[in-house]
Amino acid sequence: MTKVTQVNQARLELTQGDIARQDTDAIVNAANNSLLGGGGVDGAIHRAAGPELLVECRTLGGCQTGDAKLTQGYRLKARYIVHTVGPIYRGSPRDAELLASCYRRSLEIASAHHLRSLAFPSISTGAYGYPVEQAAPVALQAVVEYLQAHGDLELVRLVLYDRYTYQAYERALERLLPST
Repeated sequence: MTKVTQVNQARLELTQGDIARQDTDAIVNAANNSLLGGGGVDGAIHRAAGPELLVECRTLGGCQTGDAKLTQGYRLKARYIVHTVGPIYRGSPRDAELLASCYRRSLEIASAHHLRSLAFPSISTGAYGYPVEQAAPVALQAVVEYLQAHGDLELVRLVLYDRYTYQAYERALERLLPST
């Protein structure tokens, strides 16, 4: 299941799958503040990348919520990993600001390192409890706005783990860009 939309010069894709298996220049890791691994997406990426990732992450001094940092991809198909820390959902307007910042900062890092393709998971919607129906429009708005303002990325893929999450993002994209 894949949906493709053109935004400026970039392809925006929604697909159901495993973020750790993506062959983009970089993948985004939904990390915790320590960057030292955890459960869900974070644990899967650390396991797939190998122990060298943990060694590099120990040198980064953690990461603030809403920010992002870059590492090598090690054993992944992706050459790089952009680690971003999403908000733990509390139901406040600040949650959406921090979530949007995760997507923007990840895109900014990809652009700064001249990467052409980037794959995101659905940040904060697992253990951090952000409702997918609320997270999807925030994520897509941030990505679309970035792509409309910057022409350097060729592909941004949102890799959504299950059918429910995929469908929530598909509905949000249709509301955001009705012609898709």
